[in-house]
Amino acid sequence: MIHPRRSLLFMPGSNARALEKARHLPADGIILDLEDSVGLDAKAVARDQIAKAVAERGFGKREVLIRTNSLDTPWWIDDITMAGKARPDGILVPKISSVADLSAIADRLDAIGADPSIRVWAMIETARAVLHAEELAAASRDQRTRLAGFVFGPNDLSRETRIRMRPGRAAMIPMITHCILATRAYGLEILDGPYSDFSDFNGFGQECAQARDLGFDGKTLIHPGQIEACNAIFTPPAEEIAQARKIIAAFERPENTARGAIQLDGQMVERLHAEMAQRTIAIADAIAAMGS
Repeated sequence: MIHPRRSLLFMPGSNARALEKARHLPADGIILDLEDSVGLDAKAVARDQIAKAVAERGFGKREVLIRTNSLDTPWWIDDITMAGKARPDGILVPKISSVADLSAIADRLDAIGADPSIRVWAMIETARAVLHAEELAAASRDQRTRLAGFVFGPNDLSRETRIRMRPGRAAMIPMITHCILATRAYGLEILDGPYSDFSDFNGFGQECAQARDLGFDGKTLIHPGQIEACNAIFTPPAEEIAQARKIIAAFERPENTARGAIQLDGQMVERLHAEMAQRTIAIADAIAAMGS
C-alpha cells in the first residue's frame, strides 16, 4: 500500500504546544524531533514529551516518525530505546554513514523487543553516506535493519563538503541523483531535506518543484506555513491523473491486452507508461484517502 509522503514536518519535542498542534496540521507526516530543534538541556524533557504524545496517538492518518540524535552523541541509545517502545511508524536517525550504523540501531531495537512494524529512516548528511549510498540501500535486504528509505540532508552536507547552497542546487545535483538511484535500485523511498528560509515562498516552491522532478517522494519541512504549497506541488495534477486513467483504460481493451505498445492520441505508448500511470493513480487515490 502506498503512503503519501508529500510533506513531513519537523516539530520540536521540547515544545508541548507544538506537539499538540501537530495532531491537526495537514502534513502527510510529522517528525517529532529530539535533535537540532532541541537544546542540550532539554533532551530528556523532549524524550518524555514525545513518548507521551505518541502513546496518546491522535495523529489521525498522519505518519509519525521520531528523529533521534545521531550515533556519535551520548543521547542516541536512550532516544532509540524510547522510540522503540513508543511504537511510532518510523525512527529517523541523523548522520547515518555506514552499514555498521544501521546494525547498531537494529541491535538496540532487537534488544528491547521493538515492534517489527517500526521502520528506520536514514538521514544522508555526510560525504561518507553519499559515497556509500548504494551500500546503505542494499542493507535493506537484511530485514533486521528495517530500512524504509533516506532523507537527504543538504545543510549538513554543505557544511561538511563546503559545497555552497545556491538557488537551484546545481552543485548538489550529482549527489542527489546518486542517492535517488541508490534508493530506487532497492525499492526504497527518499525525501528531500528542508528549505531553511521559510519566508521565501517563491524559492521554496521552486525547490519543491525541483525535488519532485528529480524523483523525491516528498520533502521535509521546518514550518507549518510550507505544508500547503508542498502538498500541492507533490500532488499529481488533474490532467496527469486523467491521462493516466486513459492509458490504463486503453491497455485494458480486449484488442490491446497482449500488446506491448499501442497508439494513443497520435503517440506510441508502451507498457512502462501503463505502469507509471498505475503509480500515479495509486498516489492520487492515497492522497484522496488522506482527505487533503
